[in-house]
Amino acid sequence: MQNRITNLFQINYPIIQAGMIWASGWRLASAVANAGGLGIIGAGSMYPEVLREHIQKCKHATDKPFGVNIPMLYPDIDKLMKIIVDEGVRIVFTSAGNPKTYTAFLKENGITVVHVVSSVKFALKAQEAGVDAVVAEGFEAGGHNGREETTTFTLIPMVKEQIKIPLIAAGGIATGSGMLAAMVLGADAVQVGSRFVASEEASSHSKFKELVVAAKEGDTKLTLKELAPVRMLKNKFFRDVESLYQKGPSVNELKALLGRARAKRGMFEGDLDEGELEIGQISGLIHDIKPAAQIIEDMMIEFFAAKERIAEF
Repeated sequence: MQNRITNLFQINYPIIQAGMIWASGWRLASAVANAGGLGIIGAGSMYPEVLREHIQKCKHATDKPFGVNIPMLYPDIDKLMKIIVDEGVRIVFTSAGNPKTYTAFLKENGITVVHVVSSVKFALKAQEAGVDAVVAEGFEAGGHNGREETTTFTLIPMVKEQIKIPLIAAGGIATGSGMLAAMVLGADAVQVGSRFVASEEASSHSKFKELVVAAKEGDTKLTLKELAPVRMLKNKFFRDVESLYQKGPSVNELKALLGRARAKRGMFEGDLDEGELEIGQISGLIHDIKPAAQIIEDMMIEFFAAKERIAEF
């Protein structure tokens, strides 16, 4: 299956695994790459030398293309960028910041650059900055989200109408049918996060994976908008946040409750009560934990089956 995204990344299927913190290490990235998608190492939860280790292990585990996701808010971003260049990474996804900051530097080093956006405004800014493609991520997505609260199937056609570069849809996509729907609306590919959290190769804690599988409609909510909007499962920590909101808290009071390493505590260490459990709304449609290769195969089978059903109309 070939289109602008598969040609850009030299992959078989237009499926990109999201670079999720505490889930997207070298095992998941290499498994997705070997299955024909684009695997992504999530650098947001890694110290520089840990990222180097994951890149090197990924290179040994696959000879297929893979990339690295870097949140622009990372404190040691200069060190991460140097490691990426030194290790010969060919694809970088940037997020949570201004794409102008590093796009030129990355492209000068022969790296394909993709930026994650949550609005038409930022998609246009990313295109102007010279990125090769954008990921337009809707309100349904897990983890840190845009403030616009635009849903994926509203955002994709609006972004498509305004940009010329390839477009990747993200947020609420975990099935082949969802993939087809996004592409009908103008996406060239999809970025999948939550479904790959519930994979055997994800580095997230097994207790967290099991909670994702058990999630139902309405079990996630976007909160902490005053800090950085984040969608998470409703657990004790989430209820503590909601209780604090009843008192009209200051930003400092919210920061104090959040503390440090809250996401690591929940998603990586398995503290389901006090941890921040980031996951998307689509978790209500995820019912099992599978190998990453099986997830991709199932998505492609469903994609073509859905395409045949549409043809009957």
